[in-house]
Parts: sequence; structure tokens; C-alpha cells
Amino acid sequence: MGRASVCGGRRRAPKLLGVTFSGFGEYAVDFYDGLNDDNSKAYWDDHRETYQRDVRAPMEALLAELEPEFGEGKVFRPYRDVRFAKDKTPYKTHCGAVVELGRGGGAYYVEVSSDGLRVAGGSFHMEADQLARYRTSVDDERRGEELRKILAKLTGGGWEVLGNQLKSKPRGFDLDHPRIDLLRHRTIYAARVWEPDDALHERESLDRVRRAWRQVRTFNDWCADHVGVSAPRPPRG
Repeated sequence: MGRASVCGGRRRAPKLLGVTFSGFGEYAVDFYDGLNDDNSKAYWDDHRETYQRDVRAPMEALLAELEPEFGEGKVFRPYRDVRFAKDKTPYKTHCGAVVELGRGGGAYYVEVSSDGLRVAGGSFHMEADQLARYRTSVDDERRGEELRKILAKLTGGGWEVLGNQLKSKPRGFDLDHPRIDLLRHRTIYAARVWEPDDALHERESLDRVRRAWRQVRTFNDWCADHVGVSAPRPPRG
């Protein structure tokens, strides 16, 4: 099998011909329990085989099975970027993967960790032009109410709406705006979690992710239409 290509801190999931997802490995949760206690190169090196077998390979197989419906996915690297962080622990305490056409314009996300299986969707990052389009759309009665109803349906189905928010109002909007809670968002996404159980290690995890991503598809479509991909920055000079 060839090496997966690297893209923006993520590795493109390799094509796994003839491989089916049968669940995350028996020791996936134990691996992350241990990493939470000892986030060191020594621990990582001693348990690298467990990570590859019980975490990484199943995640790649999961993405491969979901690709025909949702598109090609990418697995995030396990290494943290500690250049500007106070926390210098070298490894992420979860394995995440994403399917997206462009950053910020709606994404499908899945993650496994000692907390279990987490799925999410929405705009996890917005550049200035994306944020401007988002707020213009939320301000609009038709488009803003469409988003409010989409999110209300998700929360009614067990999802949680999250994201980075302003403590006050964004400039140019009134505090009594009917959708001020949405206007405060600088990123916005919906997530849900299944705590570790037997299904995590079975094919049922694939069914959970597929059903969840289908539920969040309308939200991602809204993000694609009204936030979109950020315009490329002009070259310097």
C-alpha cells in the first residue's frame, strides 16, 4: 500500500480495496486512556502498533465505506502543533477524520477517543469573507430562519450546537435581533457523542456515522450555499 498523501495537516485516506469496516479495535479506548495518562514519545513508540491496528486502520476503512455517498475523507495526523501552544504534549488524544469540499464550507467529521465515538457537521472554521457571508445570510429573514429551523431539528434529535461565539453582539447588529444567538457565532457546528460501548467495536459504528451524517447533511448544504469556501488570498507584492 502506498503512503497516504499529506494535505493541510491531514492525511488522505488510502484506498482500501476489498477491506470492510468491522469496528474499531479492541484496545482503541485503552490506547487513548493510556495516552491521556502518559502523553510521551516513549508511550507512543511502545503502542504504535495498537494505534495503527485498532485506531488508524479502522478509521481509514470507515472512510472508504462512506466515500461513495459522502466523498473522499482525510484522517488528521496524530501529532499536535505545539509551536505556539502552552501545552507541549506531542500527541492528540483522539483520532479525527473529515470529509469536506473546502475548509469552512460545510464538513462531515468523525472522531474516536477514550470518550467514545463523536460525529459532527458544519463550519468548523471561517475566514473573514466566510464570516461576512454567514452573518449576511443569518440576518436575512428567509435564509436565517431556514438555518434556525435546521438547527432546531438537530437539537431535537439529540445534537448539540457548538462553536466559537462572541460574548457580545457583532458590530452592525442590534442585541434585540431575532437571531442574535446565531449572529454571535464565529464558527458553528453540530455534534453528538456515543460513549464507549460494544457497538464501537462492531460494524454498528459505521451505521451510526452514516445515519448521523445524513441527519447533518441539510446543515452542511446550508453552509455550502451561504458560507462557501474562502476566496484565495491575493499574492503578496
